[in-house]
Amino acid sequence: MEPFKQRLLQLQEELIAQGDIPIEPTRSDPGDMGSDDDAQPLTEMSQVIASKRNRERAILLARVRRALQLILQEPGQYGRCRECEEPIGKRLTAQPWADMCLDCQNEKDQPRGGARKHLLDFK
Repeated sequence: MEPFKQRLLQLQEELIAQGDIPIEPTRSDPGDMGSDDDAQPLTEMSQVIASKRNRERAILLARVRRALQLILQEPGQYGRCRECEEPIGKRLTAQPWADMCLDCQNEKDQPRGGARKHLLDFK
């Protein structure tokens, strides 16, 4: 369990050190009422990308902290699926913050109807 704890602590430190990606304002001058029509879509796209990366980093940091808390407070539960309580197994090597086994995670991530299965489905 100690290697997982060390890996999680290291990952937590890295995520905190990275910090949020700054989201560039749409206008650099608050008094500027006009905008460059060509620059506007690029600025908005950059804002969306930065916002999404910040959100994903925050979610990962929360998962890492939950895993660390579990190791410290309930070490017997770390490495067990929160759904079926079976051992998570090798998945922890790649994702030490994982809280579900592969079967339960796949069931949770299952697409809910309408998903295209093959490239030619809509031909």
